[in-house]
Amino acid sequence: MRVLFLGDIVGTPGRRACRTILPRLIDRERLDLVIANCENTAGGAGVDGKSVRDLLDAGVDVLTSGNHVWRRPESTELIQAERRLLRPANFPPAAPGRGWMVGETAAGTPVAVLNLIGRVFMDSVDCPFRSAEAVLPELQARARVIIVDMHAEATSEKAAVGWFLAGKVSAVLGSHTHVQTADERVLPGGTAYITDVGMCGPVDSVIGVDRELAVRRFVTHMPVKFAVASGPVIVQGAIVDVDAESGHAQGIRRVQQLHTD
Repeated sequence: MRVLFLGDIVGTPGRRACRTILPRLIDRERLDLVIANCENTAGGAGVDGKSVRDLLDAGVDVLTSGNHVWRRPESTELIQAERRLLRPANFPPAAPGRGWMVGETAAGTPVAVLNLIGRVFMDSVDCPFRSAEAVLPELQARARVIIVDMHAEATSEKAAVGWFLAGKVSAVLGSHTHVQTADERVLPGGTAYITDVGMCGPVDSVIGVDRELAVRRFVTHMPVKFAVASGPVIVQGAIVDVDAESGHAQGIRRVQQLHTD
């Protein structure tokens, strides 16, 4: 089976590009499952009902998130109502929503998706290693194919989670930095890994933000209200081929496609 994981989708430009490109990708690559990180889809920070509907209608099957998921007032009710929208599993237990789900592809193959978040240079949350270890028995009992979104800042922490879960899950795919890395590989035991799949957002920007605003913030060190950049959009992600019987990854490759209106 073939799984696509799209990097952090940034604002309206990212959603618009995904709506255009994703249906073609699904057909051309014969994708069985599409996962996307959506924490920046609503105006560049947070999620709302419209952004979630846009992505689900475009062909995304599961939406993961991260530290920005609560930036919109409606996100709490939204994440409780929409089972396909996940928040990191290692948020405190009292946080609303779910950190993982098990669904089926059109062919009837069970697939589990687990959302984790890092702690290095991030807010203090529960341990992602122990949280993954705690939920793995249930995931493994319900699905052989298990995909993990490791949403984190530090490359070392992402790599450590990859090795920690090597041979236990089908893929550990990094998100959050909006910069696609070139270290994709299949780890021993059949776990596909990449430190960061990148973003779906404006090319001429600072990780999706209007470049002049971002530069002003760094130069002046004064508060600046960020806005999503405009112009051509890059759609980035990774495609993982998985043996549905064993759950072992057979290959991983990066996706990069430019979209211009």
